[in-house]
Amino acid sequence: MSEKAVKQQNALWENIKVIVQALVLAMIIRTFLFQPFTIPSGSMMPTLLVGDYIFVNKFAYGYSKYSMPFSPDLFSGRIFGSEPQRGDVVVFRFPPNPDVDYIKRVIGLPGDRVQMKNDILYINGQAVPREPHGTFASDYSQEPGDHIAVYSERLPDGKVYDTLDLSPNSRGDNTQEYVVPPGHYFMMGDNRDNSDDSRFDVGYVPAENLIGRASIIFFSLGHDTSFREIWKWPTNMRWDRIFKVVE
Repeated sequence: MSEKAVKQQNALWENIKVIVQALVLAMIIRTFLFQPFTIPSGSMMPTLLVGDYIFVNKFAYGYSKYSMPFSPDLFSGRIFGSEPQRGDVVVFRFPPNPDVDYIKRVIGLPGDRVQMKNDILYINGQAVPREPHGTFASDYSQEPGDHIAVYSERLPDGKVYDTLDLSPNSRGDNTQEYVVPPGHYFMMGDNRDNSDDSRFDVGYVPAENLIGRASIIFFSLGHDTSFREIWKWPTNMRWDRIFKVVE
């Protein structure tokens, strides 16, 4: 083999090693540190919008089998875990079908009593204070456009966030009282009248199903723009949302 061929072969192997190392590093980061997640629906409006791309902090609550690619059944429960705080925005596996990821806000902790009465959230028998906070306009084609009422809620620990109220008498505005079992959490979407959450099919979410805490928006495209439609980025980029912390 000529000296030139040997150099070319060495260069090829060096490139392969760099690619493999990059893939391994990306896998480690995605598995143990941060995972990208795309917001697919309007259930968390106005906090998160369709077309937001976020990073999920996977070490915030420790790790379960669902933290790993393909969810291998290596162990049960969580390791290196810490408790979510009431008000955290969390990505988790949908309990009836763990192949599906959901994102909602933690409203009820283990042992909490949660209920909706006449459009007001109650936790442990106490009404959660809420105040009008203007209106919201959606640029997502499947959401009802302009002048949607916004209310700020203040949880018992002081966490404040905005919610939408599309209707004064939706099916989720008056519910039974839910008692959150040990090791489970009660999740709700901020778009209260358009969210499939623990009031409905989601039910109580086991701690094992938690993936991580939504941390930051790193990219955002409006007007139903696909990530692949690069030519639309300049006009449909939501510049004010890039690097916005999720609260």
